[in-house]
Amino acid sequence: MLNKMTIGLLLGLLLVLTRAYGQEDAAGADKALNFPSRLLGRIQHKTTDLEQQLTKQTEKCLQRMARREERMRKAMYRAGDSAAADHLFAHSAAQYAALAQKLRADTGSRKMAITGEYQPYTDSLQGMLAFLQGHGLSAEAVSAPGKSGLGGLPPSMAGQLQASASQLQALQAKLQDADQIKQYIRDRKEQLSQYISQHTHLSSLLGKPCQGMNQDLYYYSQQVRGYKELLNNPDALEQKALSLLGQLPAFQAFMKDNSQLAGLFNLPGNYGSPQGVMGLQTRDQIGQLIQSQVASGGAGGAAALQSNLQSAESQLNTYKAKLSQLGSGSGDIDMPDFKPNDQKTKTFLKRIVYGVNFQTTRTNSYYPTVADLGLSLGYQLGHSNTVGVGFSYKIGLGNGWDHIAFSSQGVGLRAFADIKLKGSFFITTGMEYNYTTPFASLRQIRDPDYWTKSGLIGVSKTVSVKSRVFKQTKLSLLWDFLSYQQVPKTQAILFRVGYNF
Repeated sequence: MLNKMTIGLLLGLLLVLTRAYGQEDAAGADKALNFPSRLLGRIQHKTTDLEQQLTKQTEKCLQRMARREERMRKAMYRAGDSAAADHLFAHSAAQYAALAQKLRADTGSRKMAITGEYQPYTDSLQGMLAFLQGHGLSAEAVSAPGKSGLGGLPPSMAGQLQASASQLQALQAKLQDADQIKQYIRDRKEQLSQYISQHTHLSSLLGKPCQGMNQDLYYYSQQVRGYKELLNNPDALEQKALSLLGQLPAFQAFMKDNSQLAGLFNLPGNYGSPQGVMGLQTRDQIGQLIQSQVASGGAGGAAALQSNLQSAESQLNTYKAKLSQLGSGSGDIDMPDFKPNDQKTKTFLKRIVYGVNFQTTRTNSYYPTVADLGLSLGYQLGHSNTVGVGFSYKIGLGNGWDHIAFSSQGVGLRAFADIKLKGSFFITTGMEYNYTTPFASLRQIRDPDYWTKSGLIGVSKTVSVKSRVFKQTKLSLLWDFLSYQQVPKTQAILFRVGYNF
């Protein structure tokens, strides 16, 4: 009966999501069966990608740590303290190699104890895969090729379920290994720091590499935290699957007994039932107890209690906000003793900033005769500094309000850098090559004699905007210090409005 209920829920889930994704047709039953494969394939792809990234970044971190310790060992040898160097670093390289090997080989196990921060979505996802493995297919369907399982589900799903569950287990195991690696690096850093503090004459030799270990540990911790957040950020398909599956009583009972949270709190078998709350104090009883305690405080007892509760709540919210800023809500917070670069742990594509900008030049009275439309591609060196390149197209607008005509007046190539000055103000510098002659075909712009140079320096201010498309508005006031060399002289002061997205 349990298998039939599960299969019935799954088939209903397939039809609902197939309609939601606009895939209805006369062969709806056949196409509906593609949904579990699509869901499991997405889960497997996501976990495989995260596992590969985690393994790659962890190995890089361990290699950097091993190199730093090797440099410290050699520095102590040169300082004549070979005995202490052998004592401190005799097995460090082998230990880092062993940690890397353990991470690569760890495939996890079905029942893993919770370590570190509890991941609710990961727990639910693991429970869903385990539940489907245990109840979604019959043993005959798994062992007899060519036969369909109960409810018409194909036996090929058994292999997908097993692969998805195994991949998720491997990723969870590697995340726990990463936490252990972080702890090992913390311990090593603390051990070396204590040795340096006891031998101050080695501070100049070992202080900088030890500081580098702290920076590497901080950035690695940020990367691991980012992978956990990605893992616990389900897409619409996964959310719908868990939501519909969660309505099944059999799944609720399974999670009550097999989830990581149930193992953590050792929930009783009758949890949530009337028998499970027998003997516990009711809400009314607790309310009466509080009232009796408040009454003993006299006329001002209630007001004092209310004031204390408000003060405690405010203080708790302050602590929660600070913890969230320091550790993004995670439980393993590494306090940096340097100013971290919040872009360092991002991938190359995540550090790219796309932008558009607009300016007018060569005005005639109050009418702009040329409009420059620019596209930019910036790379964030840090939260405050950006370098990039761009392209501009100069559009002729005519000679006045009574003579508006559009024409190609030139193109430009740009390179720029934004360096934070203070707050939302930046120093902006750039070099540009502009073709400022009207042209009718691209062949005309190949002549280098018609290209002019511009050297720009000025101030920019960014304004945050609440938009689904644009993230920031950028206002720039620039001085072209090479404009005085041009014949004829070009516009020296430029004002640009840009938008980043």
